[in-house]
Amino acid sequence: MESQFGLLNVWAQGDWVTRAVTLLLLGMSLASWMVIIVKALTIVSSKRLARNTETFWQAPDFAEGLTRLGPVADNPFRELAEEGREAAAHLRQKEAQRNQLQDSLDLSDWVTRCLRNSIDHTTARLQNGLAILASVGSTAPFVGLFGTVWGIYHALMGIGAAGEATIDKVAGPIGEALIMTAMGLAVAIPAVLGYNALVRGNKFVINKLNRFAYDLHAYFVTGARVNGGSDGKVVPMKKA
Repeated sequence: MESQFGLLNVWAQGDWVTRAVTLLLLGMSLASWMVIIVKALTIVSSKRLARNTETFWQAPDFAEGLTRLGPVADNPFRELAEEGREAAAHLRQKEAQRNQLQDSLDLSDWVTRCLRNSIDHTTARLQNGLAILASVGSTAPFVGLFGTVWGIYHALMGIGAAGEATIDKVAGPIGEALIMTAMGLAVAIPAVLGYNALVRGNKFVINKLNRFAYDLHAYFVTGARVNGGSDGKVVPMKKA
């Protein structure tokens, strides 16, 4: 005998509102999981690339250091280094002309501005898609609650039309309506947990970028990397 209860029965017995809410929750769940998986892979890749920054400073020259940073595609650390190199080279070439407003900046300010723009671009790219998780995490419980309220109303109307209000007639439809609330929570909880985990991962990558940018700034301005130790030593590197 086929069961008259469960998710399949909710779909079969529900009206278009119940089915629309179910499809909406399913779409929200798929969207959130896609964002979580894609962004998690990006963070893992960025953390792996961050380990190459120390080998960059051990290179004999800047060109070799870029090679050690890894591939060009989707590599925020290499993009940062190339942006700083282009900024320093541009300003040195324009020192004699001074025909643009940006050429009036000194080397330190110009390199800082270009490195900051690169970090801001990477930050925006890392945060892309997090708004979806935030929206799903905050709205999915209410979407599920709406489905529950509508399902209870639909069930009570059916019971009233049948003229029977025994416990076996009430418990099944009401219990099935409450499934919508559980579905809303099942969609929202992974979205919230994924959002928090991705935010922490993004902060780690951004901190690594800021630290690398500080070293690059010192290198392009002074010709050497400032050591992070208390002795304040610098680590020289040949220019490209």
